[in-house]
Amino acid sequence: MKRKFFHLLFIFTFVPFFLIACSGGGSETSTSTESENTNETPATNEEEATTSGGTLKIAYEAQPNTLDPSVTTAGATKDLSRPIYESLVTLNENWEVTPQLAESYEISEDGTVVTFKLRQGVLFHNGEEMKAEDVIASMEKWTEYSSLAKSMLSGAEWVEVDEYTVELHLERPSGLVMQTLADQNQVAAIMPKEVAEAADATGAKEYIGTGPFKFEEWQTDQYVKMVRFEDYQPLNDSPSGLAGEKLALVDEIYWYFVPDESTRNAGLISGEYDIATGISYDTVEQIEAVPHLSAYIHPYGFQMLVFNKKSGLFTDVKARQAVNYAVDKQAILQTSFADERFYNMESSLFRPEQTEWYSQVGKEIYDTHDLDLAKQLLEEAGYNGEEVVILTSRDYAYQYNAAVSVQQMLNDVGINAKLDVYDWGTLLDRRSDPEAWDIFFTGWDTSLIPHQYSFLDSEAEWPGWTNSPEIDQILDDMETAATPEEVKELNDKLHEEFWNYMPLVNIGNYSKVTGINEKVKGYQDFIGPVVWNVSVEE
Repeated sequence: MKRKFFHLLFIFTFVPFFLIACSGGGSETSTSTESENTNETPATNEEEATTSGGTLKIAYEAQPNTLDPSVTTAGATKDLSRPIYESLVTLNENWEVTPQLAESYEISEDGTVVTFKLRQGVLFHNGEEMKAEDVIASMEKWTEYSSLAKSMLSGAEWVEVDEYTVELHLERPSGLVMQTLADQNQVAAIMPKEVAEAADATGAKEYIGTGPFKFEEWQTDQYVKMVRFEDYQPLNDSPSGLAGEKLALVDEIYWYFVPDESTRNAGLISGEYDIATGISYDTVEQIEAVPHLSAYIHPYGFQMLVFNKKSGLFTDVKARQAVNYAVDKQAILQTSFADERFYNMESSLFRPEQTEWYSQVGKEIYDTHDLDLAKQLLEEAGYNGEEVVILTSRDYAYQYNAAVSVQQMLNDVGINAKLDVYDWGTLLDRRSDPEAWDIFFTGWDTSLIPHQYSFLDSEAEWPGWTNSPEIDQILDDMETAATPEEVKELNDKLHEEFWNYMPLVNIGNYSKVTGINEKVKGYQDFIGPVVWNVSVEE
């Protein structure tokens, strides 16, 4: 006996309630703040689809190092690859798991087999129909290279039943498996079998998906161009988050790589760009003062200072704790984001509206700024004045500003801190080398479940290299917890261990700002830019 996907084991019974709560205010994962968006609801009727066209020009902060979203957690890859690829399941506006390339799915009574019925007639950008063999190859690739998949689906097997049916066989039942498959940090992108099998840990060598736009051209350091996929097969459901009907209403999209904030702002004001992501926080008022522009403020996630725990000073937990007490988080947030509209102090790994995951355990550690205690812990860690390398990039100004601020704060407690500045793509490469850095800054979208935070998982090999058997055990116990109360208790325990082990310092939550020309209709942000169902009026 099988039960339909909407009964998904127990999905913790409470998950739908906190997901609905999250949808009003919160990406990677946070939803948009609708009151800040003056754009119209995306048009999805056939008449507008046939009369739309033109070019959507986006000024984007950073160039990714790949467009394969299954092998990296980098936001630039996630955002740019989204129009190209689709997955078996995705998330709707309430953060509920919803079929996408799967027509439906069912979970066996014992929770160890998930059966996916595939949509028929779905074409890849190369004109070939998507079938089970493509899904199997893509999911095996994802299971091998995605840090979340390696953790959550260890020992799992993908099995082809027929051309339009695949099964996922699990070693043990998990109430979190469907959220794992819908993860947006390392999307389980479906691609042709031959492309998936030719890929390696650096990603696919060709970018071929089933999405509403297909990859056309990548001019290094200039732009990525995508064009409308004329044979795209949209769903008939209403658009919702990343689910439902997805129409390519423009002929082409240019993602211009514009790392300089002032250049993005100037191009948006002049009309060179229709959309500019990562608007500088201190120029929002300038954007809002231009009649044909609007500033779209959307909650994102949290800013974090990541420690290298494989090599160097911060293999010692006392040194990590020293940095936490040495840094003034309020001052860092103010330096990074300028206005309290764009940030708030927050110790939890989840947002307050995520009521079943939010925890204030560890808040007292987060709130403590004590230079004397920092110096004492450094002495106990045996620090001898060796150089501490802070890896950062000007491509994301708020991260660079935070790094500059922290460098001075560490100098104040006697740490010989040095900035090492690169473009974002180079930083992503260098952070994989444990001999190249000690600290780096990044942002992480608020996630659906703690297992989506690769920085918690000892097996994920995410840069920073967490190695905490205690955290691993808590995450394992969460997967098989029988009641919401048990999960809540484990979540508090997780936050306690997080602040004791300190794989990173959570600086606080922040929002992002996107500048939009009034001629762009239907733009939204849901765990990143949503560029389908978007038109440009000339």
